Amino acid sequence: MSTAVPEIFGSMVFNDDVMRARLPKDTYKSLKKTIQQGSPLELDVANVVANAMKDWAIEKGATHFTHWFQPLTGVTAEKHDSFISPNGAGVIMEFSGKELVKGEVDGSSFPSGGIRATFEARGYTAWDPTSYAFIKDGSLYIPTAFCSYTGESLDKKTPLLRSMEALNTQALRILRLFGNTSAKRVTTTVGPEQEYFLIDKKLWEQRKDLIFTGRTLFGSMPPKGQEMDDHYYGSIKPRIADFMADLDNELWKLGILSKTKHNEVAPAQHEMAPIFTTTNLSADQNQLTMQLMKQVALKHGLYCLLAEKPFAGVNGSGKHNNWSMSTDDGFNLLEPGETPRENAQFLLILTAVIQAVDKHQDLLRDSVASAGNDHRLGANEAPPAIISMFIGDELQAVLDSIENGSPYSQKTKEKMQIGVSVLPAIPKDTTDRNRTSPFAFTGNKFEFRSLGSSLSISGPNVVLNTIVAETLDEFATRLEKSSDLNADLQDLIKEKIIEHKKIIFNGNGYDDEWVKEAEKRGLLNLRTLPDAMERYLDPQNVEMFAKYGVYSESEMKSHHEVKLEKYSKVLNIEVNTMLDMIYKDILPASYAYMNDVAESASRVMAVVPNAKCSAQANVLKEISALADRLDSEAQKLAKLHKEANAIDDVPKQARFYVDKVIPQMEATRLVADSIEPILGEKYKPFPSYADLLFRV
Repeated sequence: MSTAVPEIFGSMVFNDDVMRARLPKDTYKSLKKTIQQGSPLELDVANVVANAMKDWAIEKGATHFTHWFQPLTGVTAEKHDSFISPNGAGVIMEFSGKELVKGEVDGSSFPSGGIRATFEARGYTAWDPTSYAFIKDGSLYIPTAFCSYTGESLDKKTPLLRSMEALNTQALRILRLFGNTSAKRVTTTVGPEQEYFLIDKKLWEQRKDLIFTGRTLFGSMPPKGQEMDDHYYGSIKPRIADFMADLDNELWKLGILSKTKHNEVAPAQHEMAPIFTTTNLSADQNQLTMQLMKQVALKHGLYCLLAEKPFAGVNGSGKHNNWSMSTDDGFNLLEPGETPRENAQFLLILTAVIQAVDKHQDLLRDSVASAGNDHRLGANEAPPAIISMFIGDELQAVLDSIENGSPYSQKTKEKMQIGVSVLPAIPKDTTDRNRTSPFAFTGNKFEFRSLGSSLSISGPNVVLNTIVAETLDEFATRLEKSSDLNADLQDLIKEKIIEHKKIIFNGNGYDDEWVKEAEKRGLLNLRTLPDAMERYLDPQNVEMFAKYGVYSESEMKSHHEVKLEKYSKVLNIEVNTMLDMIYKDILPASYAYMNDVAESASRVMAVVPNAKCSAQANVLKEISALADRLDSEAQKLAKLHKEANAIDDVPKQARFYVDKVIPQMEATRLVADSIEPILGEKYKPFPSYADLLFRV
């Protein structure tokens, strides 16, 4: 394994350095104009780029190319074509600009939510030149958008790019108010921290629930869990360290800035954190990271679990979305700044984010909702399902001073008079972090902590970008008419703080009292995906996304159906797997154990007639009763499952799963998990939690 990181970093990426070296100057300038300004790419330019890209890829060992896209499944898709083209009796390696810029795939089997009929198979992929092509497994990967024959987006990338453009437009208007004419573009940046579990692959192969659903559907807690807090930041086991080193190496080759690695709270749980980059590139790289985690794990005899809650009783896995906004000349708009002008601008943008989060709690909650993440949110290990914001004591004091006109105490007491020419310095990061907050300010960025570990970060960032763009638009429209910017700025920020301060909560999000307090404030507690989706198509949401060209109404209806349908499909698979494991594994193991215990008691009594064999009798009585109960609960589950499958209406089916099927799944599991500790070691039907969590 190479340790010369600067030499291998980005070595498999057709990045800016490679393009500058391999493309004619005019072609390079045209391509950069397309990347930076979104101008059309002429076919003759595309041909030159494609040929250079092909030559570079072949030198790196590639024989194929693929348009790599992100359909509504939440994972990636790819179809590989070789560079081979017939040339008389032989072949040559060719790749045209047309093949680079546009591809056609069979879109009939990808989710569309009713946008198209199943028999309408045509779908198109279009090159995203802002995300670099790269080589993996002998193929040139070309990041692309994916749309239908009629132009609607069928992917995660297209809306993300649209939302970034919407925010750029509105943020530039704000900058112009403060006299910034040098910035030509504002981009959002993200650094997604990625949590995951590693277990032994041979043990994974023996668990149907892990194979089919990605999480355990049964399992009682081992004698030791995470209560000793000894795994978090603990010494990394040699086998895991080898995996992490190999993973870093592969990520660095693809230009992914893998920075931090450590053990997480739960046994067998770990985290990788990259350095932030532009949001659409970060989304692509996070998808690659998840793929590589699984691939590299297999090489080490391990299996990587990305499910949000793979084990009951220990912490699940999330993905912290560190989000900010930066200009093309490198200024972070969420930096408090060092001058009054910068401070005033920061406070205005901070206020815009506060309003956006308060106004669109439903969309933020919906963006992170999934069948898996519903198990995790609010489980005293992750942020609660209630969306709130943490800003810390220092910024809270600043906002209180603005609202009340009271003195703000930093070095000296003074009132917070906002203006582009007078404002006290605002300290950066003078407060503790709050790990219970779904949306926390951490010095110069917001950390959206509610994302599930397997989730594509595109959806949440589409929402973040768009709701902030909407608020910046409102603020810019109001202030552009101002004849006294200082006075109107003060009034606007004060007004919005008063209106939206209910979303700010700096306390313990795990406290039961917060649920009551949040209800008093009028905050939403959308506990499940179907709860969140009930508000998704509200008129204000449809109008906002349409106004900024992010989603059309038909695209939103499509996403609404796709998410609810996927939710029900996930639970359908889980119920099928539960019933299969009960009747093929758990109950047969129970019968075998009962048979051997009964036979043991009979043999003892045959030799020792006065023997009571009370231990065996008690075991038989307990496990026999539990087996009967498990069969009874499983039959109830099967009946409800059949009812769920008979419901044609997608939202009603998802609601039935929440209200009826999931409670019965939990009741059934409770009985099965009561059987496990009674069974002798050799009778257990599959590896236990003790095996999975501690035998790595």
